[in-house]
Amino acid sequence: MSERSEFWLSHLSAIEAEGITTKAYAQREGLSPQALYQWRKRLVADARPHRTQRGGFAAIQIEPSITVPGTHSWSAVKLDLYGLKLFTTHVLKKPWAMPDLIKPPKTQRLPDIVTVDEAQRLFLATRVLSYRVFYFTLYSLGLRLGEGLALTVADIDAERMRVQVRDAKGNRDRLVPLPQATLAVLRRFWLTHRHPELLFPNRSAGLKGAQRASSPLERGGVQLTWRKVATACGLKKRSPLTVCATAMPRT
Repeated sequence: MSERSEFWLSHLSAIEAEGITTKAYAQREGLSPQALYQWRKRLVADARPHRTQRGGFAAIQIEPSITVPGTHSWSAVKLDLYGLKLFTTHVLKKPWAMPDLIKPPKTQRLPDIVTVDEAQRLFLATRVLSYRVFYFTLYSLGLRLGEGLALTVADIDAERMRVQVRDAKGNRDRLVPLPQATLAVLRRFWLTHRHPELLFPNRSAGLKGAQRASSPLERGGVQLTWRKVATACGLKKRSPLTVCATAMPRT
């Protein structure tokens, strides 16, 4: 399976695991619902067993017991199981029985914190304006990637100095404080694209064509650029970067 197919299969498995609608998951993660629907059809079609010359299907044997290796995290095991469930129910059209697994005890790890100096280095090293403002917004507001991509102009409440985050984790909305520095940065950035709805419009047509964009920044491009910038800055974090303070990028 290609890396791209594995990417979409992991998201489809996560939808099965969380038991939420495809549309709600796509909105939360900044993905296209149509892409998820198409990839579900494609993966199901590619996974269908080939008919034999006698018109039957090749038999598939699934072991009743599963041994979980110590090198795999519990979330990875869950994604694999729900991927198997997706294949069994949608391709084989058979009922799915979850195998008995003993969930390992939770391990509490402290997140790696990005200092103000490190944040400044990251912002200055990001040359593309859209990405630089996006990273700064995530950092200063403490947002997840999907939450930042889903932000709209209407979500920014400059009068009450707060931001409404819609369809966050658990399909819940929440309000977060809006620092004055972040508001100033977002206002200057909006003047470069003037999109009537999206705060971070897709930049495939450049900033000049961003006003007509129908989707936000691409999730893959945001993640890839972040990894490149972090590597260039010499930052090697074991866990996702976590907010600790607000840093104003130099202009």
